[in-house]
Amino acid sequence: MGAFRYVALDANGRQQQGTLEGDSARLIRQELRHQGLLPVSVDPVRRTARDGRRLPRIGGAVSKRDLLLFTQQLATLLRSGLPLEEALRAIADQAESRALENMVLDIRSQILEGRNLSDAIAGHPSTFDNLYRATVGAGEASGRLDAVLAGLVTHMTRQQGLTRNTQAALVYPVILTVVSILVVIGLLHFVVPEIVIVFQGTGQNLPGLTVGLIAMSDFLQAYWAWLLASTVAVVGGGRLLLVQPVPRASWHRFLMRVPGISRFLRTLQTARLTRTLAILVGSGVPLLDSLRIAGDVLSLDPYRQAVHEATDRVREGEPLSRALERSRRLPPITLSLIASGETSGNLAGMLASAADDQESEIEAGTEMLLSLFEPLLILVMGGAVLLIVLAMLLPIFEMNTLVA
Repeated sequence: MGAFRYVALDANGRQQQGTLEGDSARLIRQELRHQGLLPVSVDPVRRTARDGRRLPRIGGAVSKRDLLLFTQQLATLLRSGLPLEEALRAIADQAESRALENMVLDIRSQILEGRNLSDAIAGHPSTFDNLYRATVGAGEASGRLDAVLAGLVTHMTRQQGLTRNTQAALVYPVILTVVSILVVIGLLHFVVPEIVIVFQGTGQNLPGLTVGLIAMSDFLQAYWAWLLASTVAVVGGGRLLLVQPVPRASWHRFLMRVPGISRFLRTLQTARLTRTLAILVGSGVPLLDSLRIAGDVLSLDPYRQAVHEATDRVREGEPLSRALERSRRLPPITLSLIASGETSGNLAGMLASAADDQESEIEAGTEMLLSLFEPLLILVMGGAVLLIVLAMLLPIFEMNTLVA
């Protein structure tokens, strides 16, 4: 049985659309006619090519908010004792997003065909990452799927909360930066040329600051299109270049040598590594598989390489804490917590504690950085506006001196 998205016309000629389940599109059309509807189109939610490839789905992408809602509802329904197939059907019926409804019906149709949940969600890689799929697979294997999903909900809620707080904290600095840049550009493009006309009529020698400002204004008016195109080309070219492994690795190594930035990046990568390992190990995923997935989650090549090397050492029988210590990438407190977890048999708990410690440091560092950035930005932009005002006022002061 599969899910089909239909478009039909009722007796008054109004268009109706929705999703129905059936064995074939022909049966769906028959069902629509029994309901007094004229089928216009009936398309499968999940389409599969003859060679087994998954073709594009209907309905668009599922947002992170919808994914969190899906995970929360599924965990709650499974904990209440509802079978997986019925839980998915209930979620699909309540879905407000068409993309979420189509995805859930697709997963449910695969469950009815005899697949596991982890196999079904693997057909949606843009929605479910490796961490999610591995955790669900471990939950199914251990018979603790509801508890594992509840742990994923906690992790996703924490991550989205951190993202929202960071975005909210960045709103004011971003607005301030944009407004300040627009003010400076407006002064150079509109105000300065009008002042220049007045000064040119006097025939007096202009101060160096004023001459420089006029030259900057002329350059901006003459080459603004080239400046904009060059900026777009540099940004786009840089992004394309960083897709290549060698330039990306070089850029990451450079970032790891920049004072201040390197410490923040180390904390961020350590938090992501320990949190991912805590979720996977706590869900029952084998340590080697957990390390492989956690390494892929990291965004910086030096840390990703360090975790892959540590995975090889653990495979050879070396303890995790010692294998990670050799990379010299993780802070000593994190390594101590991991070693303590290995000794006490509570590795998942100690990894979670290490992740909490690093995430707290990230939050404190972000707050401090933003608290310093805002007044610094005000000083820089205020200084730029002050220089422009002085450049326009100095010739006026000199004219007053000459008249006196």
